[in-house]
Amino acid sequence: MTPAGPRRALVFGASGQIGDALLGRLAATDWRVDAVSRRPPATERAMLRWHAGGFPDFVAPDECFDAVFSCGPLDAFSEWYANASLQAPRVIAFGSTSLETKRSAGDPGERALAATLAASEARVFATAHARGAAATLLRPTLVYGAARDASLSRVAALARRTGLFVLPRDARGLRQPVHVDDLAAAAIAALDSPSAAGQAYALPGGESLPYDAMVERVLAALPERPRLLRVPSPLFRLALAAAHAGGRLHGLPAGAVARMREDLVFDASPAIRDLGYAPREFRPTRGMLVAD
Repeated sequence: MTPAGPRRALVFGASGQIGDALLGRLAATDWRVDAVSRRPPATERAMLRWHAGGFPDFVAPDECFDAVFSCGPLDAFSEWYANASLQAPRVIAFGSTSLETKRSAGDPGERALAATLAASEARVFATAHARGAAATLLRPTLVYGAARDASLSRVAALARRTGLFVLPRDARGLRQPVHVDDLAAAAIAALDSPSAAGQAYALPGGESLPYDAMVERVLAALPERPRLLRVPSPLFRLALAAAHAGGRLHGLPAGAVARMREDLVFDASPAIRDLGYAPREFRPTRGMLVAD
């Protein structure tokens, strides 16, 4: 594709952590961007036009774009895309490796999430095919880097508040945390990769490390230097139950604790081959974990 002027992109989830990184990448390559968010920022940037709105009611400002990016919830985007009249030759959408890791989870809610992700991916691919477009699905692992994630930034916040972080001694399952800017780079690379059409890619970080070692690096990046306390698994379960009962902890189901012992590792070689994907090692800094 050799357009006469700047290419046009429509970006959903533009104010989220991945969307914000993607906007920076698009600006650096002279794209003209229509960015969609429920609460657009007050400041304007060159070549960027914000639209307040969300699914399912958002109406695209134009029906023709060179590319559409979805950086927010995949299920909502997939349903909107299937019902919109939007025409774009390339669609890049972010899903999650939870499609694989939670497919056989013991928790019904986690299994339902995996099923929703799978159905949403299938809907995007089918809609794109029917319109003669090429879709690519990107599945990040554990996202960090913008101090806005619900995993490692949450670990940092709890450790800063209490001065320590408690883990079971067997929390040694491998993880591959991935930086948001590496995800944005992969999305840009997918645009002009013919091999990426109709494909889904796992996007792990550049390093596999045990869960407790990952948490150690998070704590070491904090100026307070919170302590990592490893306890026997039965004691950890008792402490966790007490925290839940006292209303001091939410959003950590039993399945999440069990997965601390499991290796959640994905193969980056397809993304390396087709997208030139080159994720960084996990070397977090305070700014990547703590929002000032």
